Amino acid sequence: METVTQLPVETYKGSVDPDWCPGCGDYGVLRSLQTAAGNLGINPKDLLVVSGIGCSSNLPGFIHAYGIHSLHGRAIAVATGAHLANTDLKVVITGGDGDGYGIGVGHFIHAMRRNLDVTYIVMDNQIYGLTTGQTSPTTTRGHKTKSTPQGNVEVPLNPLALAITAGATYVARGYTGEQKQLVELIAGGIAHRGFSLIDVYSPCVTYNKVNTYSFFKERVYKLEDEGWDSSDFSKSLQKSFEWGDRIPLGVVYKVKQTTYEDVEPVLQKGPLIKQPLGISKETMAAFVNEMV
Repeated sequence: METVTQLPVETYKGSVDPDWCPGCGDYGVLRSLQTAAGNLGINPKDLLVVSGIGCSSNLPGFIHAYGIHSLHGRAIAVATGAHLANTDLKVVITGGDGDGYGIGVGHFIHAMRRNLDVTYIVMDNQIYGLTTGQTSPTTTRGHKTKSTPQGNVEVPLNPLALAITAGATYVARGYTGEQKQLVELIAGGIAHRGFSLIDVYSPCVTYNKVNTYSFFKERVYKLEDEGWDSSDFSKSLQKSFEWGDRIPLGVVYKVKQTTYEDVEPVLQKGPLIKQPLGISKETMAAFVNEMV
């Protein structure tokens, strides 16, 4: 077994301090990601964090690693390209429920069915925070917001059920009020070979007055405390629908399956960046200089 040399969490402190609202759950996700990376001994030069648009998508600017703040709903597409070009990188995608489950849901589904070896952390606050409080794809029915003053009439999307049925091989739910468990879930997702989704309840203290810290504190419980078997597809799918008086946290579904990288012929010779381009270094340098 390979020996892991853990790194202090300060290794991943960005040069810019977070500017989220005081009490925002996203602070907990940032800290958990930094701690998980340290526990796994990932050098910042070997970590890429990609995001889309939204409050939570500012995260790559707050962590010391490679980062891309991409377009709305396109984080997974950008991360896919970067990952396939350099499969030696640990690629983590961060964003919100609007970015990932709304405009970006198409990329979300296809990355999962390919079982790409990337980790997707979704800060699910069940509201649009950046645009000041409209319904998101995960807003519960009846929730009154700026865009639904009479109450939301739509059935919320179930990201865990969607992930399990679409082909993700590590599906977990975390909560920023359970920091220690969240660190373990993120570390487990990064270490897992295949597509990992960690859907994190990250309360928006400014615009969501329903799904608050007190709301979750009264309802969440840990699957590991109940001896949960995460390898059973049918039971995991059924568990993903549990919501109400009891809300499960932990690894809901985890299996080992062939990844896209394992079977794509082009990648059998190693990462694309290490394969010959067929052009001289001078020509490549001139091309890069022209594009920069």
